[in-house]
Amino acid sequence: MTRSDDSRADSRDEGGRRSRGLPLQAASRITGLVGSVMDLHVRIALQEADREKRRLIGGAVLLAIGLTTLMLALVSAQVALGLWFHLRLGWGWLEAALALSGLNLLLAGVLIRIGGRLTRGPYLPETMAGLSKTTRAVLGR
Repeated sequence: MTRSDDSRADSRDEGGRRSRGLPLQAASRITGLVGSVMDLHVRIALQEADREKRRLIGGAVLLAIGLTTLMLALVSAQVALGLWFHLRLGWGWLEAALALSGLNLLLAGVLIRIGGRLTRGPYLPETMAGLSKTTRAVLGR
């Protein structure tokens, strides 16, 4: 045997397979597979984040316009209601202001409650579902 034949004989087992290179090759394949799966999940997350960003920005702009319009309408309605309380019902300015303040508190509570529900998650649901499926598949659960 030559020197190159000796080195080949040392690196192969009885079945002709490389005994030392096989675990490294399998680890390399698994690492490549995991990297590929993570790249896929990152790509999906970026696409989903872009859609979510557009949705949230559009929603924020519409909410700002709606809140500004609502504020203008509320100011004019409060002026009209305060005048109505004072002139038609004969209330003093203090009683009219207190009644309007109570209505404002009630309306603010309702609007904050609705706004809180609209801004609640879930965020990136496709990404989270994909990651959980992959984790279950890899772990065998």
